[in-house]
Amino acid sequence: MSQTFYTKDHEYIRVDGDLGVVGVSDYAQRTLGDVVFVELPAVGAAFARADQAAVVESVKAASEVFAPVSGEVESVNHALEAEPALVNEEPEGKGWFFRMRISDADELSALMDGDAYQAYVQTLE
Repeated sequence: MSQTFYTKDHEYIRVDGDLGVVGVSDYAQRTLGDVVFVELPAVGAAFARADQAAVVESVKAASEVFAPVSGEVESVNHALEAEPALVNEEPEGKGWFFRMRISDADELSALMDGDAYQAYVQTLE
């Protein structure tokens, strides 16, 4: 069964075993506005927790997407290259950025679960 965790920078990671699917939260896409470009990491790239892993550009600004945990990129969502608006339409579904093999599962304990993240977002609105 998968479990989703969030960062204070509004990335999520949906974890199933030692794999995690990474993207930006619904709050992040709403804050960004219309997404017009996504720069994805290279397959095989290794990141430490909080390293810049991707870039998302909207009509408002460009923002870094950070690795929520340490690991290696297994695959990327090439659909975003042709249709970056998927990030706005389904940020936690078809709008995912990359899939990574988690190298240190203990780092997940530093992240928020869905309830804690929603409470955090309410303090920002």
